[in-house]
Amino acid sequence: MDQTDFFVHETAIIDGECTIGKGTKIWAFSHIMLNCILGERCNIGQNVVISPKVVLGNNVKVQNNVSIYEGVTCDDDVFLGPSMVFTNLINPRSAVSRKKEYMKTHVGKGATIGANATIICGNTIGRYAFIGAGAVVTKEVPDYALVMGNPARQIGWMSEYGHQLIFDEKGTAVCEESGQKYQLIDNIVSRILV
Repeated sequence: MDQTDFFVHETAIIDGECTIGKGTKIWAFSHIMLNCILGERCNIGQNVVISPKVVLGNNVKVQNNVSIYEGVTCDDDVFLGPSMVFTNLINPRSAVSRKKEYMKTHVGKGATIGANATIICGNTIGRYAFIGAGAVVTKEVPDYALVMGNPARQIGWMSEYGHQLIFDEKGTAVCEESGQKYQLIDNIVSRILV
């Protein structure tokens, strides 16, 4: 591991045998455990724990006080808000070892998970999905979905730039910031590429 390609704060701990991409920054009091893969240009905030075998894509932003447990993978451009947390067991008990029962959770490209949200293991968060602050996700979240609450419920759709999409009677919407166009067909949103 060539530490000239990335920044590590003097108080951070990196266990051996990790892969850390060029331009990544790891801030104070964070702990990166064995066999993690962190992509290029990631930003790992203060007091973050990344457990063994976690995989983060490029340009993943992990805010302060986040715990990412074994079994989690995040694609490129994911945003993990302050103090959000993943789980990796449905039925944890202190006196019962269940390390072989860890469940997988996948976060798709460009998704945002808000502050203090909890992601129950075994679910996939779709591409560009937006999880509101404090939400408790207990099931799959579709691409571009906006979900909030406990348990989290879908209340709308979001653009790739993070703006709520309002669909017309033809099932099309335009992002107010980017001008990108989207279509809604059979409760599935996709971007219209031109």
